[in-house]
Amino acid sequence: MSFLARHRIILPVVSLAVLLAATFYMQPRAMSYFGLNLLFNLAVPIALATIAQMLIIMVNDIDLSLGAFVSLAACVTATSLNDAPLLGALILLGLILSYALLGAVIHMLELPAIVVTLGMSFVWGGIALFILPAPGGVSPDWLRTLMTVKPPIAPMAVVAAVIIAAVTHLLIMRSGIGTVLRGVGGNARSVARAGWSLVRLKALAYGLAGLFGVLAGMALVGLTTSADANIALRYTLLSIAGVILGGGEFIGGRVSPTGAVIGALTLTLAASFLSFMRLSPDWQIGAQGAILILVLTARLIFSRKGAEE
Repeated sequence: MSFLARHRIILPVVSLAVLLAATFYMQPRAMSYFGLNLLFNLAVPIALATIAQMLIIMVNDIDLSLGAFVSLAACVTATSLNDAPLLGALILLGLILSYALLGAVIHMLELPAIVVTLGMSFVWGGIALFILPAPGGVSPDWLRTLMTVKPPIAPMAVVAAVIIAAVTHLLIMRSGIGTVLRGVGGNARSVARAGWSLVRLKALAYGLAGLFGVLAGMALVGLTTSADANIALRYTLLSIAGVILGGGEFIGGRVSPTGAVIGALTLTLAASFLSFMRLSPDWQIGAQGAILILVLTARLIFSRKGAEE
């Protein structure tokens, strides 16, 4: 087993620590409760979306519709969930079940997930536009209160990230069903020979991804107080980057829930760091990509060295 496989969490932690130190060096005022709150303001929805993507990657698929799905969940939250809570909750539940059904169909018909989810991104986007043709809507008061609460020790974004990492680690890495789901990505035939239904497991993985996608949309509305049909489109690529940055791999069921959350925090911090550098918004996306490439290059180097040992 390579060094990185044994210590998958090290590189994400080091990457976050280095970027945080650089941010504090450039802007000492950020080293405070208020400063950390600004730095990680949007970390919670990104972390939830990253976990959703991780659950899909864990079973050897990839989801190109996640950003559109989170946007749709945000539109429902800012309209139906606020105006008619019961109806809104039923619609969100329906979205989660639709995601589970999507996973089952992909497996039963042996369809390429990357193609199906790309097509579904237009479906989710079209429904979102139907619900909210123009930016608007209002966050439910309880959701806004929850997302803006101020814990005594650390900002809500940091506390929530720790909770998300802990819960998903227990679910995916410590529970029996989590082990089986990772087995689907590692060796699906062995899981099937053990008596498990691959269709149900794929549906469960996609259903859990749908749940975290809905939570991401709700958290985003709680922070921004409104929504629009394109509010989270960039989450598709951010979530994939967060999973890989956090030590996950595209095949083999090799994922790290804690690493994925740290990866999401790193990407959120990278955006704030580039803002402190007064970099033009046109260049910030490219700079974020460069940071990601540097980290992944370091990971590849460590992997090769570990394999040679």
